[in-house]
Amino acid sequence: MFCLLLSKLPLRFATLALIFASACVAINVQALTAESSHEKAISEIIKQLESRHYVKLDVNDDFSEKLLDAYLTDLDPNRQHFLQSDIDDFQKYRDQLDNQLKDGKLSAGFIIFDRYLERITTQLEKTIAEMPKLVKGFDFKKDEVIVLERSESPWPKSRKAADEIWHKQVKNRVLSLKLADKDDDEIIELLTKRFKNQLKRLNQIEAEDVFQSYANAVGSLYDPHTDYFSPRGSENFQINMSLKLEGIGAVLQMEDDYTKIVRLVAAGPADKQGELHPSDRIVGVAEGEKGEMQDVIGWRLDDVVDLIRGPAGSIVRLEVIPAVAQSEEERTEIVIERNEVKLEEQSAKGEIIELTDENKETRKIGVIDVPAFYLDFEAFRMGDLNYRSTTRDVSEILEDLLNKGAEGIVIDLRNNGGGSLAEANALVGLFIESGPTVQIRHSSARVIREGKRRSSPYYSGPLGVLINRMSASASEIFAGAIQDYQRGIVLGTQSFGKGTVQSVNPLSHGQLKLTESKFYRVSGDSTQNRGVIPDIAFPPIYDKDEIGESILDNAMTWDRIASARHNYYFDLKSALPKLQSKHDKRIAKDPEFIFLQEQISLIEELRNRKTLSLNMETRKTEREEQKALRLAMENRRRIAKGEEPLEKLEEDEEKSDELAMAEDGVEQEVNNDETADEDKEDKDPDPMAVEASHILVDAIPFFKPERLAKGS
Repeated sequence: MFCLLLSKLPLRFATLALIFASACVAINVQALTAESSHEKAISEIIKQLESRHYVKLDVNDDFSEKLLDAYLTDLDPNRQHFLQSDIDDFQKYRDQLDNQLKDGKLSAGFIIFDRYLERITTQLEKTIAEMPKLVKGFDFKKDEVIVLERSESPWPKSRKAADEIWHKQVKNRVLSLKLADKDDDEIIELLTKRFKNQLKRLNQIEAEDVFQSYANAVGSLYDPHTDYFSPRGSENFQINMSLKLEGIGAVLQMEDDYTKIVRLVAAGPADKQGELHPSDRIVGVAEGEKGEMQDVIGWRLDDVVDLIRGPAGSIVRLEVIPAVAQSEEERTEIVIERNEVKLEEQSAKGEIIELTDENKETRKIGVIDVPAFYLDFEAFRMGDLNYRSTTRDVSEILEDLLNKGAEGIVIDLRNNGGGSLAEANALVGLFIESGPTVQIRHSSARVIREGKRRSSPYYSGPLGVLINRMSASASEIFAGAIQDYQRGIVLGTQSFGKGTVQSVNPLSHGQLKLTESKFYRVSGDSTQNRGVIPDIAFPPIYDKDEIGESILDNAMTWDRIASARHNYYFDLKSALPKLQSKHDKRIAKDPEFIFLQEQISLIEELRNRKTLSLNMETRKTEREEQKALRLAMENRRRIAKGEEPLEKLEEDEEKSDELAMAEDGVEQEVNNDETADEDKEDKDPDPMAVEASHILVDAIPFFKPERLAKGS
């Protein structure tokens, strides 16, 4: 059994995209059927889910109905491949899937999958055959739009209706390429190669892939973190969970035809290099400094991963569509030296931020960046007195910062996806005298409390905790405990909301990761779904309606249990109105925050678009308008900082202005460099950390001993 606290996006989304790369895939006509190992494994999965999962579901007709709907949505989320006649035909399984599962049968899942692949095969092969005619026949003067989101639309009623949907998608790709100055012959060659590559790759699909997608649809009915790992998937999972791996240090998933960056491993090669960001899409991979760039659009996820991985010291080149790109044709090449992602390189780091307060006096605040809750388990078990851990490192950094004159401490947990529960508890112990830090409710309903059991010296000075939407699991335990004790002020944006614990359990074929426990704060509130709400909110880098536990299907709900007896260290709640007022006035004049707010507003406007024009002149006009807006935003920021305004955007920005708007809408978050690596000392200070330091300086009077508010 392997217990997990890391916040991970549900594997089933990556699995499905791995198999058929969404909108443009195909498969050989030969039907795939379940193997005996799959039938045995599904029986074991059902037994484990019924006996061990935190959520108790009856595998009955209602379960069958939900499974059918979930599986169809997973296969065809944009409702563009299955016909209404297919959906009508599948209704015969609506109350039969539960019975098949109990008998270890998988025929319905394979039949539905085969139909899906048959539909895509027909469409894709037809498109390849007609590519020259299609590209040269599109009328871009016509006032026509493409619907960007069809998940709530009716299924196509006929093959002709499905063809019309696909026709517009191909037209949009062609228009984007034309706006990127590609001629017809180049477009024909590129799209034909891409679609043929998808056919080639997907011809390698095996029964194992179908079983994994169906088994994950079953697990998804319980919660979004319950997944089946095939034998190959199990191996990849163990590598991803390891504190040591060789590669670039990035978590990937498939989205439509693209390999998308979910997050970067803190202090990994990609994170240190600094050019790759969450939501960037990898479209090409090349080995070494001179290797040929391979187009990986439409490839299986595991095949892309295999290309990117490699021995430490070797070079990999990635062709990437940036997250904020206006079009899929806006590309940048990123060169990364692979390396081993070591525990030591993921350790906490500290720095002193000097700032001027409202009285024009220089103040010092120590900021400790904690990228993960890590623990060298092996060294700890072996009795090594020098084993590495988050708490030991933070303790040393804390002492050093205080010796350098820090008047307060900010614990920076932005993008910290979790890690060791023991370390989260231990870290809280550096800031409280004693007491519980988290309550854990198991599937049996038994509640246990963990925390600091014995009184010992602790840092009692001003404390802030900085979080964002990517702060999850163990990070939420720490932030929630500090907030509940009124020991410090929580700053930033609402956290991810992953308040569950998973275990990985062996099967006769593969492994099953299932949710067994749920976290609760000492206040009794769950961290699940809701996460931690900051005391003072910052502008949201990530859209909470697009990222986080609450948007995931069948996410477990927020609830509460009885609170645990605990002290209240200070009356910080009374300080919040005054601190909020000062914060609002400060960021209203801060050019970096103003620029960020303008970026967020622009992205929000684009994100809310439901359709995209397929008219050439309209798209050109939109492009120029976006270019002018971005230039004006940048110049307002520069002038406010006393810098010279630009006559035009920088070279990379100017390049993006020559491209059309993204064919599938706008990426769902604004990327911001939130790391504070040693290699980035020449860059401007992180505005979020600076503002957090200002707030803590303002709050220092509220951390005086006379404001101690002991209670329970």
